[in-house]
Formats: sequence, structure tokens, C-alpha cells
Amino acid sequence: MSFTTPWVLWLLPLSILPLILQRAHTRTYSWLQMLPADRLSDLTGLLLKAMAVLGLLAILLGLAGPHTEAQYVERLGVGAQIGLVLDRSASMDDPFSGGVNGTVGETKSAAAARLITQFVKSRQNDMFGMISFSNSAMYVLPLSENRDAIVAAVQATAGNALFQTNIGSGLTSVAGLYDKVPDNGSRAVILLSDGAGRIDAATQQKIRDWFDRLKINLYWIVLRQPGGISIFDENFKPEEDKALPPQIELRDFFNTLKTQFRAYEAEDPKSLELAVNDINQREKKPIKYMEQIPGKDYADACFLLAALMISLLLGVKFMEIKTWR
Repeated sequence: MSFTTPWVLWLLPLSILPLILQRAHTRTYSWLQMLPADRLSDLTGLLLKAMAVLGLLAILLGLAGPHTEAQYVERLGVGAQIGLVLDRSASMDDPFSGGVNGTVGETKSAAAARLITQFVKSRQNDMFGMISFSNSAMYVLPLSENRDAIVAAVQATAGNALFQTNIGSGLTSVAGLYDKVPDNGSRAVILLSDGAGRIDAATQQKIRDWFDRLKINLYWIVLRQPGGISIFDENFKPEEDKALPPQIELRDFFNTLKTQFRAYEAEDPKSLELAVNDINQREKKPIKYMEQIPGKDYADACFLLAALMISLLLGVKFMEIKTWR
């Protein structure tokens, strides 16, 4: 048993005051020796004092806030520890490259927020963490089972953004979310971006080492820019004396990771939904997780008992015959 405000327990001796104090009119008679003993009255008086003691005791215990500690029970479920790395560059506010009948549909950020929200809500046993990035990474949430927090964070990504795409910073930051969290058997990072920035060699090695050591799978969803090249174009050759485009270079780097890597390309909300659904099916593995069972609060029960005792004492008070003067 624990208490929210344990210092109140120091006041518990006050509950015996009804046993010590005497009512004034019990001492106004000069001599009662000729009256026969009234054991029923004596017992009633003792019972009333006990009720007063119990009422005060219940009030003080209620103020102390008694409760049992939360317990953790190991459960076996299906899910993963998933880190979301979401692009917040300004181009995410553009519509998809592919439209329907030439019309402009959802922006990439709005569609991503909508579908990732559905994905989070459909995963009951997962832990989610989140990093967003543009010119640098922004730490949003640690790995947590709090669905409301992660949904609010995802939906906030549909707001205004900056102009750069620093994917390297986002990936190193998301790896840090797993560093001090016990491995439950399945870890994955979902990287969602509409382009790619170049990652220097030192950052590449850091990402490679961390993903290998922490056993993190990587899923990359690329939202196609209008007229952009496909990351699946194996026959693409850059012009002479020119470097590979960032997205092709990034794809080649991800393929060097020792852990599982899978890429997707989305040109419209429908293809984005298919990519998210495929990840949903792939990251369903048996995991062990700890379910928190909240402790029980006994303060209300204490106050209810106190109210009952006070009600009984008031009832007896109204039934009392007034002493003559």
C-alpha cells in the first residue's frame, strides 16, 4: 500500500480525540449513584465514540490518498517497436506527381499524416517513436505505447515546413530511440520522404553500425516528385562526369545495410496506402511486452466510509432528547 500524500498520516493520532473529550452535559449532574446501571446507554455511548473515531480515521486516510502500486504483467502479442522518420521539407506540401484525370489531389504531407494515423491506430501492441526532419532532425517522441500522443504528433506534421532534406540526421536520431529500450524481438524504422539528401561517409558508417547493432529493419517510402526519377530504375546512368542523383545514391547505400531493407515508391495516395499496408503485414511478429495494470485507489472508499459514519452520528444527534435546564 502506498500513499499520495503520506505526511497526512502523522495526523492519525487526532482520530482518538472523541475518546478523550467529554461532552459538557455529561458532567452537569451532581450525583447519579442512586440511579440503576444502564449498560445499554453505556454501550451506545461507546459505539457513538467508536463511530466518531472511525469517521475521523477514514477522513485522514482518504486525504493521504491510499492506493496500490501499478503492476506490470508480461504478455505475448504481435507487433514491433516502430520508429517513424517523417520528412518535413517544404516539398511535402506539394501534391503528388500522379493525379486523377489531371486533377490535383491531397498534398503529400496530408496523405502521409492520414495514412500513418490509420496505421498507428491499427497496431495494438506496438511501441511508436517519432523523428521529423528538414534541414535537421527534430526529436518528437520516444518509443511509447501512448497512441494519442503519437497520433497527435503525426497529424502535426501536416503543417508548414522548411526547405532542406537532411535524411542522415533523421536516421541517426531515430536509431538513438532504441539505444536504451529493451529489444522486444522486432524493430523497424519507417522513413517517409519525397526526395533524398546526400549523406556523408562518416554519417553513413554511423547509420550502418547503429542499425546493425540495434537490429533495426528499414522501410523507405519515396513520394515521387513530379518528373522525378524512379529509385527502381536499375538501368539509370548519370551523365558523364556527374554524380548519381541523391535518391539513387541513397538506395545503393541502404542496400549495404546488414539488416532488412525494403523500398517503396508512391505517386498518389492509393500507392502510398498500399506501401503502408505492406509494411503493416510484414511487421507482425510475436513479441513480448509488458502491460501496465493501474493500481487501485482507495481514497473514495475512505471518504464514503467517513460520510456514512457522519450521517449516522447526525441521525443519532437529531434523535437525542434535549437535556432539561
